[in-house]
Amino acid sequence: MFSDETLDVIEFKSSWKKERRVRDGSTQTSEIITNDVAAQSVDRHEIEVQTDELYEKATPYRFVNDKSQELRDFLARVEPMLHAQLEKNLHSHAFDGYDVNWHEETKTVTCVHTLSHADLEPGLNVTGLSWNSTGSTVAVSYGRFDHEDWCTHKSLLCTWNVDRKNINPKKADVAVDISSCLMCVAFHPEIPAFIAGGTFNGEVQLWDLSQPDNPLLASSGIEDDSHRDPVSRVVWVLDPEGKGKNKYKLVSISGDGKILVWQASPQSKEIKLLDGFLLLAESMPRSMRKGRLRPDAEMGVTAISYTHEDKTLFVVGSEGGGVFKCSMNSSDRLAAAHIQSSVPLKNPVSFAFTPHVGPVYAVECSPYHRNLFLTCGIDQTARVYSMLQAKPVLELEPAAGYIFSARWSPVRPSVFAVVTGEGQLLIYDLVVHKVNPVCTLEAGSDKKPVYTLEFNLHNRQLLATGDELGHVRVWQLNDELTLQDPGEETVLADLADTALE
Repeated sequence: MFSDETLDVIEFKSSWKKERRVRDGSTQTSEIITNDVAAQSVDRHEIEVQTDELYEKATPYRFVNDKSQELRDFLARVEPMLHAQLEKNLHSHAFDGYDVNWHEETKTVTCVHTLSHADLEPGLNVTGLSWNSTGSTVAVSYGRFDHEDWCTHKSLLCTWNVDRKNINPKKADVAVDISSCLMCVAFHPEIPAFIAGGTFNGEVQLWDLSQPDNPLLASSGIEDDSHRDPVSRVVWVLDPEGKGKNKYKLVSISGDGKILVWQASPQSKEIKLLDGFLLLAESMPRSMRKGRLRPDAEMGVTAISYTHEDKTLFVVGSEGGGVFKCSMNSSDRLAAAHIQSSVPLKNPVSFAFTPHVGPVYAVECSPYHRNLFLTCGIDQTARVYSMLQAKPVLELEPAAGYIFSARWSPVRPSVFAVVTGEGQLLIYDLVVHKVNPVCTLEAGSDKKPVYTLEFNLHNRQLLATGDELGHVRVWQLNDELTLQDPGEETVLADLADTALE
């Protein structure tokens, strides 16, 4: 069916390539015409002139040697009247309590600084504030109050000098890195650069801010002699028997119920435990105990303040709401075998006051009356107590959320301030009204809670507040809140006298 067959070959030429023809050509640009022109710089001469300093010759005083009879007669006639009037003025009470106002009058309360540190870890709150001994620098501790476990945050200790003209509100003058949340801070009363603080991990630390490369001087560490819970507050207390570098003692309190007394000074660069106290459930009256609380169970200490006349007496507030009068001279040794300490822990409580409902956030003794002190707590009340009775002599309910801090004015006996969970700064003046604040300010960013406030002891017009978002506001108070009225201390005396009725 199929067979092989050979066919003839057919050839055709490729057409993809053609021969190209090339022709040479030439082009030329137009002739460039140039012209030369000579130029010369202008000679200038400078000469300095100065006005001669004008010196004014002081006019010399010439005392006239007048021995005339007319002058003698004038002095003899006037001297008895002047002498009698000066004697009358000496015994007059017309100017009692009068104080010359050398400062410019201020009628409003204004926010002069809003401070925040740009490198701050998000979510950190302002946990503490302190003014240094010159009143020029404010220190801020940053941390968090909502821990559910061990603290892993990196926090900061920051300071701003508010007297500087070129203050940077977004960057602290000094920023010290802390390995855990810093819960409180306190400048030394006399050394401007020496500062103490307490951490969430229970350490008490000391810094010298004049040493920027290595400011940390000493730390208590995490040992039996330190705290086992977050440090609530540190305070410097004048030691009546101390001298020189040991003039002040450092006292720390914590949620573990311990009140520890430390020896700390910048010269020794160490912190040494001297004494200790422990707040137990047995210190609370039986009517105040909840459930089946063991008598030897520790009560967390949340606030502390020493009286201004006697530095051996102090008041503490507790997590359970208890408010107690205590003594540094207590010798009531506790049998708390489950707590290890190199110093014997004693019971400091000498009297129990009517408690708050829930944790007490602040306690402060009045700087103008030995028996009065101020408290506030989670029960949304601020109270004034007298050392002489259990019940408060004054109770305020601002209806502005939790009251996180309360402080007496250092210059007005009847003035105190509180900050609230709704972001308000409330200032009360008992001379004006015993219930309503005389000044209400929005101190929290976006109405966030304000956790702390501090009056400036050396600049009477400044007050600082710190909020949940890490912002610090420095307020300038008006004259009505900073200039003491005559007889104002009698208002406190009358309030304290109600405890004796």
